[in-house]
Amino acid sequence: MNGQNRPTIKPGMTVLIVLKQDQRTGKLTKGIVRDILTKSMNHPRGIKVRLESGLIGRVKEIVEE
Repeated sequence: MNGQNRPTIKPGMTVLIVLKQDQRTGKLTKGIVRDILTKSMNHPRGIKVRLESGLIGRVKEIVEE
């Protein structure tokens, strides 16, 4: 699942995000969502979230567990 639609992302989910400094390389970081930062219902580059580790980035993929 992609991370462009806000209703599909909930705190506690495991996701893959791209950090601001990794946007050029596309390197993904795995983590658990703490907060959803994007207010709109969808975003073409991915919904911005804060992970439990404190890192902030845009969701590229929701990990199915």
